[in-house]
This record gives sequence, C-alpha cells and structure tokens, in this order.
Amino acid sequence: MNIRDTVSFFLQAATVGIVAAFLLLLFKPDWFETGSPVIEIQQAPQHPATNRPAPPSARPASYADAVEPAAKAVVNVYTSKVITRKRHPLLDDPLFRHFFGDQLGTPRKRTQTSLGSGVIVSPQGYVLTNNHVIAGADEIQVLLQDGRSSPATVVGVDKDTDLAILHIKLDNLPTIAIGSTADLRVGDIALAIGNPFGVGQTVTLGIISATGRNQLGINRYEDFIQTDAAINPGNSGGALINAWGELIGINTAIYSRSGGSQGIGFAIPADLVSNVMKQIIEQGHVDRGWLGIEAQDLTPSLARSFGVDDIHGLLIAGVLRGGPADQAGIQPGDVIDRINGKEVLNSRAAMSDIAQSGPDSQLEIEGMREGKRFRTTVITGRRPESAEE
Repeated sequence: MNIRDTVSFFLQAATVGIVAAFLLLLFKPDWFETGSPVIEIQQAPQHPATNRPAPPSARPASYADAVEPAAKAVVNVYTSKVITRKRHPLLDDPLFRHFFGDQLGTPRKRTQTSLGSGVIVSPQGYVLTNNHVIAGADEIQVLLQDGRSSPATVVGVDKDTDLAILHIKLDNLPTIAIGSTADLRVGDIALAIGNPFGVGQTVTLGIISATGRNQLGINRYEDFIQTDAAINPGNSGGALINAWGELIGINTAIYSRSGGSQGIGFAIPADLVSNVMKQIIEQGHVDRGWLGIEAQDLTPSLARSFGVDDIHGLLIAGVLRGGPADQAGIQPGDVIDRINGKEVLNSRAAMSDIAQSGPDSQLEIEGMREGKRFRTTVITGRRPESAEE
C-alpha cells in the first residue's frame, strides 16, 4: 500500500468515526451524562397587570373623616361649687372671742372648679356626660369646639350607671350619631375624644380590648367597654367612637396606679347609654326591674354543699316577703343558673340583666332546688330607690 492509499484509508476511517459519534449523541444522549441530577424549575404564571394589587396611596391612612364630625359634638364641661370651710370649735369659746373678736370665727368660703367632657346628642341641646363630672356643682358651663359657650342645667342623673343629662340653649348645634354596641368585637378600632387635663380637645386611638367588663366596683350596674385608647382625667364624659365616627361609649374611668393612662380605660356602652338617656329625658328618672332577692355568687364550696356541679349560678340568700320573687315561689337556698335561657355567670351580671329588663317584664327562671331542677316565671317589679340589688 502506497502513501496515497494509506492517507485515504485513515481519512475514511475518521469520517466513519465522526458520523458514528454524531449518531450516538443524537439518539442516546444519556450515555454522555456527567451524573449530576437534572433540576426542573416551574416558573409562577404571569398575572395580567389588571389583577395585581394596586400600589399604596401616597396619602397615609387616616381617621380624620370619622373624627371631624364627631369632635364637633364633643364639649368641655366646666363646673364650680362653693366650699364652706368649717371653723374650729375653739373659735366658739367665749374667752377666745373676747380677745380676738368674731372675725376669726367667720366661716371662709372658696370656689372649687373641675373639668370634664360631654357629648351633644340632639339638636334640642341635650348633652351626655358622667354624673361624677357634675355632682354637687353649683354652676355648669359647656364650651363647644366652635368657641361658643352656654350655661347648662341638669335634666336628670342616674347614679347607678354614673350618667347625667344636661341641657343647653344654643342654635345650630352639632350632634353625634349613636351607634350600636351589640356587634362590637374585640379588636375593633376605637377613638377617644375629650379634654384631658384641660389642655383642650384631644383625640387618642386604640382598639376595643374587651367587652362586658363588670365586678370592677365602679358603678352599681357595670357592662363596660375596655379600650387601650388613652383616657386621662378630664376625658370623663367624652366620646368613644368607632371608625365611622359613631358614638359607641361614654368614657368613664381608667385603671391606673399613677393617675395617668396605662392602657386600660372603661366606657359605658352606647346601648346602655341610649336606654338611660331616653328614660331620663322622657320621665326624669330610670325605672329598673327588681325581684326582691338577696343573692351571692356560687363558689365551688357552696356548689358542692348544694349539690350543684357547675359553679356558674346565683345563690339566693334571702327573699323579700311579698316581693316578685316570693310570689313566683323562689326560695332561699335556690341556685338560679339561667334567666330567659341565658346562662348566669355571676351575681352582678345577673342583677344588671334583671334591672335592664325593666318593671313588669316576664322572666323565665331556671335552677336547682335540693338537687332537682326547677323552673318558674316571675314578673319583675319596680326597683325601689333604697334597694340594694
């Protein structure tokens, strides 16, 4: 074989090798894998621009639209009363008066002032506030946000809920819309409007921390809204509103060891306020339901002694002879656990429900007597002024 034939042979062999390698690569690619796993990444589908969230507004979130109309109806309440300082008994001694005369024995008088807040609830000039804000006042002055002021007269008070209704005589009065607290939820936005420390009208923001607070020892009938919106001295009688500017409560008290706000404030709910306000305006006082019983909470030890499994209930310690409970057959030692189908949680809440039912209301009473279930119907009476429950 000459050189030309040798070169031709190698060229043909190389060509066959290249073609074979190409065919193997084309039809058997897995023969040439390096051993590394193949990772498949699924891309998220692209949404049309119209379905994407809108960009945030350049203007920050604000409750100004709720506060503005409500704040116009919140007023400052200034009270004053004359305090007569009692003179010392020594000043009545004849020998002392002989040497010093009667001038030192003349009682001294001074004027004591205080401040609070209130809410205008009608164009006729009715103003809601707390009873403790105006209690004992000789003069009451109401100052509106627009700068107008007017002396106020007391229409009526309800000491048991610490509410008072005032009346002022001014035209074109701003009023607040009264909301319902039946559907109030923990976590709802709450704003307190008032005049803390006399610095001027102030708005604070928080949430509803709890509802139905009682057994606080503040009022006889308690069903407080608890909020962490800052409430300070001077806020009493002011408005607690929701995010729509509706009145949901009257700010009444704070829980504090220092005298300042510590994030626990209490307001009387609007539903209770509306009921009390209507009765005071229409009849000058509040009528409440009454059973004529003396009751106490059911403790675990009392529950065992009376053969009751559940510690929730009302233990009847005494029954007024001839009263509504006595006429319905309720006896001392009975344990009442349901009123109108509602479970009795404690004595204070039960007494509040009975009182709010009003006179001449029919209540279905269920409970335990000597280890057996009983049921009766009682017609509530009108609670006397001296009644304890």
